[in-house]
Amino acid sequence: MLAAMSTHHQRDMVAVGCGVITVSDTRTVATDTSGRRIQELLQAQGHRIEHYTILKDDPETIVAAIRAAPVAAQALILTGGTGLARRDTTYEAVRGVLDKEIPGFGELFRMLSYEQIGAAAMLSRATAGIAGDRIVFSLPGSSAAVELAVTTLIVPQLGHMIGLLRS
Repeated sequence: MLAAMSTHHQRDMVAVGCGVITVSDTRTVATDTSGRRIQELLQAQGHRIEHYTILKDDPETIVAAIRAAPVAAQALILTGGTGLARRDTTYEAVRGVLDKEIPGFGELFRMLSYEQIGAAAMLSRATAGIAGDRIVFSLPGSSAAVELAVTTLIVPQLGHMIGLLRS
């Protein structure tokens, strides 16, 4: 069993190139606490920030940004636009570019969120999946949600996920 496990993790990446995309009609570089926090958490674990941008909550703009992100950004983490308001279109845009969805990510995120904030967790449309040669995560815009998702779900599995994708 141990030999199979070590072989399974043989291609795990230690440092992953990441892109951070904040989706907001109001945030600026100065006020983007969630985007900044994602970068800090990733860098603290040895991952590289290869790309960072803030863009309006517009599906075509979001799709174009995902597709145009530099190749060095093996993982993209989007924050914002996952709620139920009319302007929240990140979920639809991201789902439209995914080749494979990772349903467990959203399920686990909502479960963990429920433990922190109660029934309001069901309003999140956080999701993740594979788009071409990269992994895309879509998170709510709150700093608490970003902290939870990045520290509990993304960072512990990021190197392994990229290793699997590259093999």
